[in-house]
Amino acid sequence: MSDVTLVNLNLLFIRYMDTVERELHVPLGPLYLVSVLERAGFDVDFRDYQLNAFEDPFEPAHLAEFCRDPAPIIGLSCMANLLPFVVLASRELKRRYPDRTIVVGGVGPTSVEEDLLRRFPWIDVVGHGEGESSVPALVRALKDGTGLSAVPGIVYRDGDRVVRNPPPPRIEDLDSVPWPAFHKVTLSDYTGYGMVTSRGCPFPCTFCSVAPIWGRKPFFRSVADVVAEMRWLHDRAGVDLFLFQDEFFFAHEARVLEFCEALSRSGLAIRWKAFGRVNLATDAAMDAMVRTGCVEFRLGIESGSAGILDRCRKGFTPEQSVDVVARATRRFPRVDTFFIWGFPFETMQDFRQSVFQMISFRLMGARILPSLLAMLPQTDIYREYRDSGLLRFDPAMLPEYMVTGHEVCDDGHLQISDRHRDKFDFIAAHPDLFPGFLLADLEGNILPKFEVLKEHGFYPSRDREVSQADSCGAHSPRLPPDTVTGAISRP
Repeated sequence: MSDVTLVNLNLLFIRYMDTVERELHVPLGPLYLVSVLERAGFDVDFRDYQLNAFEDPFEPAHLAEFCRDPAPIIGLSCMANLLPFVVLASRELKRRYPDRTIVVGGVGPTSVEEDLLRRFPWIDVVGHGEGESSVPALVRALKDGTGLSAVPGIVYRDGDRVVRNPPPPRIEDLDSVPWPAFHKVTLSDYTGYGMVTSRGCPFPCTFCSVAPIWGRKPFFRSVADVVAEMRWLHDRAGVDLFLFQDEFFFAHEARVLEFCEALSRSGLAIRWKAFGRVNLATDAAMDAMVRTGCVEFRLGIESGSAGILDRCRKGFTPEQSVDVVARATRRFPRVDTFFIWGFPFETMQDFRQSVFQMISFRLMGARILPSLLAMLPQTDIYREYRDSGLLRFDPAMLPEYMVTGHEVCDDGHLQISDRHRDKFDFIAAHPDLFPGFLLADLEGNILPKFEVLKEHGFYPSRDREVSQADSCGAHSPRLPPDTVTGAISRP
């Protein structure tokens, strides 16, 4: 028997009216853990729930069936949107396999680890911090029965107490982390191939749920290591489109130029996508990106209101956004601009400034991707508003990144079947554990703005094709037709 069964539960599954959007991405986070566990001498049974064949994958019994005959330790990795499902599925796993140790990790349980253990006795351990440093120690301690007091980065029970061990030190040399265990998956099964070049972001954006996880301190892989992994994936699996998903890929001009130079020297005939930042993007860096095959540049604009940008501590102005988007759309085949709406302090005047900017960017040729604010528990904005009395759960509307797969999106609203209503009742019963699902003032804040966005075509409806909505543009491997055929715009 294997030492640990590790299950990836990060998946995209969205029901639009009578269609389903389902994308398969190589599960990098869990595969990094598999690599360090194998290097430590453990046998890992890895299972990717993205590949399940269930018509309705979000039934707890289906996950338990998928995990049939698991190892003594079951590790479940999830994002925040599927944390409620993982908690309920963990209960079914414990019912079927009461002698197994159930560990929940990934970014999903961040900042609510202790309360998960206090309320749900079927969960045994919750991880926090970088798993590459703590998971091998956890598996060793559980296997040897030596106790968990010395294992960093975990929250666990000691009798009636819930104990939080301090996190391990950050991994500063990311080249020391082995590449994801690609041998554990069939790469041709996937449509999206992500790359990680850094961990952490130093910027203080109050709505961000990622930077706080890393202590707002970035560390980087060497350019040589990144390009070597790209070459391996290209040569072994034919990968020719890479998604750079880390928030701080565009750390500064010099690093982007170094990467592009190394990629050019490699001779790799590939295309790639990356995130940038308005106050860091330069003409020299963008030109180098285009020359080396970058077909999609993504920018977090967030708001067209100077007041909202200041309140969110973004560090740039609407005028800078207009300038950078204008320069980017002249270069890249596609430019994605991400906006956040629904801030509790966003007046209708602020919001209309954002809508005006969204329309302007659309006329420039940029793709517009608005997202309803998700107040995850580790964010500054949630801590500011959690006791305000404004936050409520309403299953008729959820932030884009909190869609669970149980609901059906129809004309921008959500429909919940009676079969799945108990899952949403579970979320409503534990709002402090799942605050990302909550909305700030539905009637006075969210709905009026939502109607304006629909009026201007920024949300799908029955008279607009789902494919035009690009609801999950942050992750989608799809490309517009001109880039598929290889045409790349030049400055």
